[in-house]
Amino acid sequence: MKAQIGNEKQAVRNSITEGVIWQQLLLFFFPILFGTFFQQLYNTVDAVIVGQFVGTEALAAVGGTTGTLINLFVGFFVGLSSGATVTISQFYGAGQHDMVSRSVHTAIAFSLAVGAVMMAVGLVGAPFALQAMGTPDAVMGYATSYLRIYFVGIIGNLIYNMGSGILRAIGDSKRPLYFLMASCFTNIVLDLLFVVVLGMEVAGAALATILSQLVSAVLVVIVLTRTSQSYKLDVRKLKIESFLVKRIVQIGLPAGLQSVMYNVSNVIIQSSVNTLGTTTIAAYTAYSKIDSIFWMVMNAFGISITTFVGQNYGANKPKRVKRGVNVCLAMTFVTTVILCLLLYFFGEYIFRLFTGDGAVISSGLDILHFMVPMFFTYILIEIYSGSLRGIGDCWIPMILTCIGVCVLRVAWVMIAVPVHRTMVTILISYPLSWTTTSICFFIYFHFFSRLGRKRIPVNTDVNW
Repeated sequence: MKAQIGNEKQAVRNSITEGVIWQQLLLFFFPILFGTFFQQLYNTVDAVIVGQFVGTEALAAVGGTTGTLINLFVGFFVGLSSGATVTISQFYGAGQHDMVSRSVHTAIAFSLAVGAVMMAVGLVGAPFALQAMGTPDAVMGYATSYLRIYFVGIIGNLIYNMGSGILRAIGDSKRPLYFLMASCFTNIVLDLLFVVVLGMEVAGAALATILSQLVSAVLVVIVLTRTSQSYKLDVRKLKIESFLVKRIVQIGLPAGLQSVMYNVSNVIIQSSVNTLGTTTIAAYTAYSKIDSIFWMVMNAFGISITTFVGQNYGANKPKRVKRGVNVCLAMTFVTTVILCLLLYFFGEYIFRLFTGDGAVISSGLDILHFMVPMFFTYILIEIYSGSLRGIGDCWIPMILTCIGVCVLRVAWVMIAVPVHRTMVTILISYPLSWTTTSICFFIYFHFFSRLGRKRIPVNTDVNW
């Protein structure tokens, strides 16, 4: 049995540190992509069912306004959890299994503590945040109800995200996908039951979401507690080790702050959209669900290259690290070309899943056709930042992103939008900020970062 477990460990590690690069990236990419897809389906299914069976105001509440605030909190935690993923992947790649175990227990305990704080903040602060965003009165009641119920169950979401990050760190991207599939189907059934059958409206959609997220959390905990490998979770050993939290936060905090800055800028943009009326809010909400397809792809490639770089950097294989980054960039570019063509020409059919309102569909298509050709300007940001995160280089990429994307975007919205308050003026902030930040990342990556050097320094990060 011990020999079998050892062989399993070696097989997982070799698949990333020794296999054919493009094949291993794809084998890692697809489970993450589908996993992210099912995770996005939580809120998307809510939006579809609420939009069809409750109305436009409920759709605007469940999607745009509440979605932006949820992403603010959850995105911050997912950024933090990436610090645990990188830390564990480096220890695992270096064969330091005791440190893998200690990191796992610290990461889960940390998730519980952060979840409790977020739940309290969300319950108290939800109505104040919605008012600050200028949420219309017709939407306010629905949005407040949805947010408060969601934050009651947020700990389950955080446990799943941390647990799936642990599994991805050791090269297992399939089981998190299976858990999300089960959770998503649970969400669909409960949405239909609570919203359509029982008539619970937005509250029913929120309740269905948190119960289904609890399912994924329970499943990932079961896997972690039943494994015999170094990442086994023993609830009796849960504790926060300060030096590991420091390491996790040092790596993950920049990504968390970056996510916060992204979402703060999106909150400001959503506030500008809210001044254009309920139809535009609903159109932008529906577009954001279609737009999320692109972000799912970017997220999957970003996580793939972070884990790939992390394990190969831990195993001191610098040439393989560089080749992996270049291969991932090429794969991301080709995928973006295909995705943009599909969304541009067939996006109308997706809009009709959310609403039958002709005005909403027309406005949404205008947004879609403007934004889709601009997606290329973001590719470098995701792949370069994910690669740098894999070697623990997080702060400079965070600063570049915050200034280039977030500050510039907010400045544009604050200065240009009041002068010419249209949807196009608001949307220009995206390609403008992406292009500027991509140029900054190219310069930093190739001329200043450790990955841009002709010889990557030997990794000493995992030697304790």
